[in-house]
Amino acid sequence: MSTIIYPSPIFGPVHSRRLGVSLGINLMPADGKICTFDCIYCECGFNEDHRTKTPHPARELVATALENKLKEMIKDNIHPDVLTFAGNGEPTSHPHFAEIIDDTIRLRDMYCPQAKISVLSNSTFIHRPKVHEALSKVDNNILKLDTIDMEYIKKVDRPTQPSYDVNRIIADIKAFNGQAIIQTMFLKGTTDEGVDVDNTSDSFVTPWLKVVKEIAPREVMIYTIDRETPDQHLLKASPKELNTIRDKVIAMGIPCTASY
Repeated sequence: MSTIIYPSPIFGPVHSRRLGVSLGINLMPADGKICTFDCIYCECGFNEDHRTKTPHPARELVATALENKLKEMIKDNIHPDVLTFAGNGEPTSHPHFAEIIDDTIRLRDMYCPQAKISVLSNSTFIHRPKVHEALSKVDNNILKLDTIDMEYIKKVDRPTQPSYDVNRIIADIKAFNGQAIIQTMFLKGTTDEGVDVDNTSDSFVTPWLKVVKEIAPREVMIYTIDRETPDQHLLKASPKELNTIRDKVIAMGIPCTASY
């Protein structure tokens, strides 16, 4: 099993299927994974296999490393399309996430004003006022909503918070008043224990579409697995299946992209 543990606090730039030339910002320790989900498809592996022994990178370290990397890229005539908060876990869990967003906006405006700032979040902390406020400032507030089926969430996304409630997450996404981007993973196959995880059927897609329409996000991004997964029996959703779902979202008047 191949697991990706990203450098911290800055990695890349890399080419993102959805975002273009992306400079990554990893607010997790570089020696492991900290996440409120333990997804069976996560390229960073299972939480229990990558316990961290070092702290989160300090706010000052993130700002300094980002500024140095942007200076280096400008010198090499490389211009990022996006500065992306991602990495080994949930970025909004960093204790100084809101302040780091302010630092990033300042540095973006100084060195690469054409670049967008994106945050890939599993939505578990968006109920916190400071996190909500910070995400409202970024260009691409990308929030995960793989399904509205709690049983599926428990076996695939595997939230570590006993209080996790998808209905609360939906309400919290609605609170962005159409300025959020919904990101949904579609996949097929089974868990290592043989449990079916196909969420491309109408029984999953139809209720998900209903909620997407209610949320009325700025955009929807659907995708499927791209790298090796810790659960070995997972399969990609086909381009045809993704295109069918994408077209149903577009038919509701909501922009949608599919990444294969």
